Amino acid sequence: MMKKVSKGMKMKMLMMVLMVAVVTEAKEYMKYKDPKQPLNARIRDLMKRMSLEEKIGQMTQIERMSVSPTLLNKHFIGSVLSGAGSSPSPKASAEEWVKMVNAFQKAALSTRLGIPIFYGADATHGNNNVYNATIFPHNVGLGATRDPALVKRIGAATALEVRATGINYNFAPSLAVCRDPRWGQCFESYSEDPKVVRAMTEFVPGLQGDIPPASRKGVPFLAGKTKVAACAKGFVGEGGTVHGIDKNNTELDFHRLLSIHMLPYLDSIRKGVISVMVAYSSWNGKKMHANRDLLAGFLKHKLKFRGFIISSWRGIDRITDPPHSNYSHSIQAGILAGIDIVMLEDNLTEFIDDLTYQVKNNSIPMSRIDDAVWRILRAKFTMGLFENPLADLSLVNQLGSQNHRELAREAVRRSLVLLKNGKSANQPLLPLKKDVRKVLVAGTHADNLGYQCGGWTVEWQGVQVSDPIVGTTVLNAIRKTVDPSTQVVHMKNPGMDLVKSQNFSYAIVVVGEVPYAEEYGDSTNLTIIEPGPSTIRNVCRVVRCVVVIISGRPVTIEPYLDKIDALVAAWLPGTEGQGVADVLFGQYGFTGKLARTWFKSVDQLPMSVGDLRYDPLFPFGFGLTT
Repeated sequence: MMKKVSKGMKMKMLMMVLMVAVVTEAKEYMKYKDPKQPLNARIRDLMKRMSLEEKIGQMTQIERMSVSPTLLNKHFIGSVLSGAGSSPSPKASAEEWVKMVNAFQKAALSTRLGIPIFYGADATHGNNNVYNATIFPHNVGLGATRDPALVKRIGAATALEVRATGINYNFAPSLAVCRDPRWGQCFESYSEDPKVVRAMTEFVPGLQGDIPPASRKGVPFLAGKTKVAACAKGFVGEGGTVHGIDKNNTELDFHRLLSIHMLPYLDSIRKGVISVMVAYSSWNGKKMHANRDLLAGFLKHKLKFRGFIISSWRGIDRITDPPHSNYSHSIQAGILAGIDIVMLEDNLTEFIDDLTYQVKNNSIPMSRIDDAVWRILRAKFTMGLFENPLADLSLVNQLGSQNHRELAREAVRRSLVLLKNGKSANQPLLPLKKDVRKVLVAGTHADNLGYQCGGWTVEWQGVQVSDPIVGTTVLNAIRKTVDPSTQVVHMKNPGMDLVKSQNFSYAIVVVGEVPYAEEYGDSTNLTIIEPGPSTIRNVCRVVRCVVVIISGRPVTIEPYLDKIDALVAAWLPGTEGQGVADVLFGQYGFTGKLARTWFKSVDQLPMSVGDLRYDPLFPFGFGLTT
């Protein structure tokens, strides 16, 4: 005969059952958190635990100004970025950056499943968002070095300076093959020749580390906590747009798209690149952000890329014209095309709500979401973020270190291209003598670090002053190099009579372009900014002169060439202007070779090496030596 159980006893039994359940859950083995488990087993285990909301959160990247740690936690956001100029405070230290990044990371770790975030930034030529960082020459100059090993070393140094600030993901390198210098992003391209761009994909293992010899091709790789995830951008053909107009249409047959623009991406995939960014441009009228054949079909399936595809900044918005005019369509077209992470500026909930609705409504299949999340999680496990999610301060001294500045100085020396040396072959001006009575340094660009560094420095469009940048201007480098007895006179734009009256031994004229990026750099005339041309005329007519051009591409120079004794293309050298003086004064020889054709007139453009009609001022590969 059973005894009647009292209400009190029932409550006690219920409490015991609940306690056992709680303890069991607390002790539940989380396979995805076990680094000893195989990679695919960890991904499978985590994905089966994830809700749709958590999966869509992983596909979302948001600018840090538009999200708080609390909001990140609420929406399970998988990635945050600092857009150009988006720093914790003006001239923020590495320690401030680490603190900010870790605050977002801790918010992600406190979610139900504790999935860590990517934190991304455009460190295109050094950690260029950050005060006191080493700013290396832009890619247009690095292409002139023809030295992949040097570029790999720069990638490794950049990785250290990026990690010093807590950031683990770098939106670089650009693998665009710029075929028309009128394009405002041409300075981000290593060359007009795909063979040069292919060689410079060594920047990827510089950032990420070398893949193990037995590693499968196309599988993402990262070597450890001193490395960062790379991003091959922008896929594909953005350097070949009609008239060099940014975000415009590239008109090529498939064979030429492959042979000119595609191969650098294949090389970077073989080297383990973790992500690929989609170009803003179109190919034969089809927006790349909506091009399923090239993204899902060719990149993921034909090339067997196992990393993830990320959109450009508000890139899916531009699928429609005007941008963002039919955002639901843009989301559907972009995700179905194969984009795995969408980079947002500020419309977080709009994106999440609309994508969620489309998945629940079967407009976007769950298989597409799972493919994206699998790729994202693969990258995060590969990067070791589950084991080491938080940044520490062990690398802060790498930011702007002397070793990195010496490397940048070497890169400047190697990137300089000597285009002319003397009005006749037996009267060279270079190398310059250090011990002369008086030297004139003229031009708008002689004493301006903002001009020297170009776009994507401190701000998206760069800056036009020196103050927020730590480095050495060309003027200060000259002063450090000449004999102590030599008087160095600096005048931005002296009149001809004044130059005549001063009896200078020689003059160094430093002129060029102002900083720009993307469409703001598109140009139909490619001129040196005023008063540069008049400075060349006023100075070079009355004293022997070397003209140093600071620019992101070849510019119009033929009208002044006969007045110039020596001409040097210095590109956008970055913070270490001492490298320019090193070569001007003969401590090192000129070795750089043009990675871009230098035109006579813009009317010839586009004109690239190998064209049937090829009549340049200075051909591809040209470069005098000293």
